[in-house]
Amino acid sequence: MMEQSSLSSPSVELKSLQLCDREGTESADSGIGDVDDLPVPQQIRISSITCDSFKISWDMESRGRDRITHYFIDLNKTENKKENKFKHKDVPTKLVAKAVPLPMTVRGHWFLSPRTEYTVAVQTAAKQPDGEYAVSQWSEIIEFCTADYSTVHLNQLLQKAEAIAGRMLPFTVFYRNQQQEYFQQDSPSYRSRDAQCRRMLPVVKDNSGSHGSPISGKLEGVFFSCNTEFNTGKPPQDSPYGPYRFQIQADLLFNQNTNIYFGDFYCMYTSYHYAILVLAPDGSKGDVFCKGRLPALDRSNNCFLSCAEEDDGSLSFRHAQDVILELIYTEPVDLSLGTVTRISGHQLMSQSTVNAKKDPSCKICNISVGR
Repeated sequence: MMEQSSLSSPSVELKSLQLCDREGTESADSGIGDVDDLPVPQQIRISSITCDSFKISWDMESRGRDRITHYFIDLNKTENKKENKFKHKDVPTKLVAKAVPLPMTVRGHWFLSPRTEYTVAVQTAAKQPDGEYAVSQWSEIIEFCTADYSTVHLNQLLQKAEAIAGRMLPFTVFYRNQQQEYFQQDSPSYRSRDAQCRRMLPVVKDNSGSHGSPISGKLEGVFFSCNTEFNTGKPPQDSPYGPYRFQIQADLLFNQNTNIYFGDFYCMYTSYHYAILVLAPDGSKGDVFCKGRLPALDRSNNCFLSCAEEDDGSLSFRHAQDVILELIYTEPVDLSLGTVTRISGHQLMSQSTVNAKKDPSCKICNISVGR
């Protein structure tokens, strides 16, 4: 007869965890004895998954339950079940927790990463007077995937980005660099171009930036830049993305009908830091996606990109000086609204952020969850 677990949910925090190694189906720890006739966890259930925690519960037979003093939880990334690939090379994957009412919360940012697939198995254990453990057989193996950053985590990233954004500089245009073929009407090579209508189409954002960002691989948009050179007040003449530049007046994409969201903050093992912002026309598909997922910014008063109405009714625009802004506009953009010209500078491929991986050791742009 199976008994259901209780509804309370103790949290297994880092301080209450001990660690030991495991290989195969039996523990290799010297303090663990032979497999005992303890109840084997069955019907493993994973719930309340976040980017760095989850709740776990299971059913057990009533026979022998009163002897259980600990639970052993074996956690592994599914990319290679035989090899531990956690952030720190020597961190074992077995968590040892005192037997508490189920479900219990397993939490730990240093062994759980966001958007990562894991396997988990459980065995029950009884601590003996000599300090060794009698253990049950291992349960079945369950697979699950951790979640994206929540708005709580994104707000932590936002605060870190605000701390280094620097003063605001005026600008007037958004721009986008590409190869010449991208802007040619007869070019079928780019899925992000509608040759017939001469529009730039939204495409799914790549996996650059923070691993837990909820926009990577999900949000669709057209990429733009707006940073200017300090000495000229104009866009730089170099670009990592191509020698041809589409340039459009800022008020055509960013105005009183545009909502702005904070998407990410990261660096690529350099001193440069990038902030990703989303510009979404109010009520658009992209706007619906961002609401509740991303921190919304005040259009006229934020540390990164502002649009303010002047006394004469015109709009003025400013961007942060000390972070490189990557802007995602969530709707198609007609090429007839701007101009395409060749820039005079170089194509600096080393500065491309396409699928760029975030530096997990940077103290400026990382928070205390999986990178």
